[in-house]
Amino acid sequence: MAATIYDLPDAILTNIFALVSDTRTRNSLSLVCRKFLQLDKVTRTSLTLRGNARDLIMIPHCFRSVTLLDLSLLSPWGHALLSSSLSYDPELLARHLRHVFPLVTSLTVYSRSPSVLKLLSPQWPGLRHVKLVRWHQRPQIPLGSDFSPVFEQCLSLTSLDLSEFYYWTEDLPPVLQAYPATAASLTKLNLLTKSFTEGFKSHEILAVVAACPNLRHLLIACVFDPRYIGFVGDDALLSIARSCPKLTLLHLADTASLATTRGDPDEERYSSEDARISRATLVELFSGLPLVEELVLDVCKNVRDSGSALEVLGSRCRKLKVLKLGHFHSVCTPIGSQLDGVALCEGLESLSIKNSADLDDMGLIAIARGCWKLKKFEVVGCKRITGKGVRTLASLLRRSLVEVGISACINLDAAASLRALEPVCDRIERLHIDCVWESVEEDGEKDAEAGVCDFGLNELGEFQNTAHVMDLFGGNEFEGMSNKKKRCKYSAEAAGCSYGGSNGNGFWYKSWERLRYLSLWIAVGNLLSPLPMAGLEDCPNLEEIQIRVEGDCRERPKPSEPAFGLSILGQYPRLSKMQLDCGDTIGFALTAPSGQMDLSLWERFFLNGIGNLILLEELDYWPPQDRDVNQRSLSLPAAGLLAECRTLRKLFIHGTAHEHFMMFLLRIPNLRDVQLREDYYPAPENDMSTEMRVDSTSRFEDALNRRLIPD
Repeated sequence: MAATIYDLPDAILTNIFALVSDTRTRNSLSLVCRKFLQLDKVTRTSLTLRGNARDLIMIPHCFRSVTLLDLSLLSPWGHALLSSSLSYDPELLARHLRHVFPLVTSLTVYSRSPSVLKLLSPQWPGLRHVKLVRWHQRPQIPLGSDFSPVFEQCLSLTSLDLSEFYYWTEDLPPVLQAYPATAASLTKLNLLTKSFTEGFKSHEILAVVAACPNLRHLLIACVFDPRYIGFVGDDALLSIARSCPKLTLLHLADTASLATTRGDPDEERYSSEDARISRATLVELFSGLPLVEELVLDVCKNVRDSGSALEVLGSRCRKLKVLKLGHFHSVCTPIGSQLDGVALCEGLESLSIKNSADLDDMGLIAIARGCWKLKKFEVVGCKRITGKGVRTLASLLRRSLVEVGISACINLDAAASLRALEPVCDRIERLHIDCVWESVEEDGEKDAEAGVCDFGLNELGEFQNTAHVMDLFGGNEFEGMSNKKKRCKYSAEAAGCSYGGSNGNGFWYKSWERLRYLSLWIAVGNLLSPLPMAGLEDCPNLEEIQIRVEGDCRERPKPSEPAFGLSILGQYPRLSKMQLDCGDTIGFALTAPSGQMDLSLWERFFLNGIGNLILLEELDYWPPQDRDVNQRSLSLPAAGLLAECRTLRKLFIHGTAHEHFMMFLLRIPNLRDVQLREDYYPAPENDMSTEMRVDSTSRFEDALNRRLIPD
């Protein structure tokens, strides 16, 4: 009789299960047989609890090996986890959690008030990583009360993540100074809080880095604007390099850069003020961080003539792999064939350049020549680059480039961006573009000729000899390089991919055969329908899409079409995950002036046709909002349209919803995981009507769990 996997000794099977980290895979394995189910429970080390907080006392005792525990997604989401309103003693529940999960070293929790940490911190004194979540307003408590229980009880703490936790910047430094031993043990500190209106000031950064000299990861939301008292300048940057020389990851971002809104491509990319950061300071900062591997400097103020400092970065920080620069000018200004600036950082694998006013096509080509290992390239708000430069960069990086982002560049709308990326379209795995359709019709007429395009080979010829070009593309694929006005016939074999054919609209399209993730930005009132015609018609392996709709509905007329165009996504045969983010779409929540639509009608426009996506299994949806009343709520038309998604298994609504609207979702036969999250600041303190009440959420969850789920 042939041996099967069931015949393997338990020790070997245990090791096999321990190597499987993907949650869905482990869940599938555990359904094979009872033995596999037991092995899964014994070896699972990471667990995220959903369900209702009232049922925590019923947690089984079989997950004894869990070390990473996430309690932040328990419902009712955002309410106090351990409160006196529960039918049992909160302290007893905290002890029960310790008994069920005795080995926890990493904890994530929604801490609406300090009482949660006062009860949980003593249960696991060996905690090494803590992530706090809070989108509600900070309660009126003494400075540092949110963090004192953790620093007092968890002496082995090495990592603190506050990126989704609203607090005051002055809360943290006193706690770090009051518990110097715990502060000195920290190696990872994430203070990149998105809900800050004002980030950390210079003197606060000085206090933080002085108390935490062993940091390896440091992420801070700062104030770089010199018009503010305490702005971050030379002194703060120099203190970081001197106090934390072991840093391998450094993120310094102005709070303005953390906003999700897209900039205006027509704006002048030089800000009104210059950052108070000198070239000498940048040189000393880079020289003092020889171990840095990931560096983000997004200052939102002009950093002029930065090229010479970036050359020092390339020579001193030899391990640097990830670099993101915001409002840095003159990052690469090549003369002839001489490389300079960021192009000399040859070890880079990821590069993002944001709002660099003088970056042009020649700079892109130089970057592609110097940073030949780039796997990810992102460009945001650069007015002087064109499709010709991006196309040449993509051709030079064909062997390595797998992720590209192009946003807010005035010369690169959707069609131009996709056409520029044709040389690597068969290799790109992740892509972001802006859905701007200004030149779709013009490009359709221009590209009616079979695959004939301008390629900018004269510019490329300034840097590389013909033999190198032929070697790069595998032979004599380029014809007609004699003068600037002639056109070159781009050979399909030259780029290693083939045209898919004509799509009937005058366009030649290619197959994006490796594309798995697509991110799109689109202005409110515009349609998604032209997306395939612009060049994304054939994406056979696209699994996930993120769509961000942004703009003020109050300034827009009623759309001429009945639907936004989600139904066109049904042509992608493997699309199973979608994030539809209308959170930055602003309108009238309840009443609208005569002739204008309220948000419920806009939601109908956005979601109409979503039921045609017959393979969609996971959906994250951010409803539009009325900021005047701080309301982001699911409307009746939206609830009805979401109920038509018959294949959904997970539905996360990032806002509130009335209980009777939520009951529409019970029509979805396979739906098993529904979340209501107020994960935007400030989260509503006083719930209106039946929105997000504890009893309302509990009744919906009970009805959801009573259903018989077919699979």
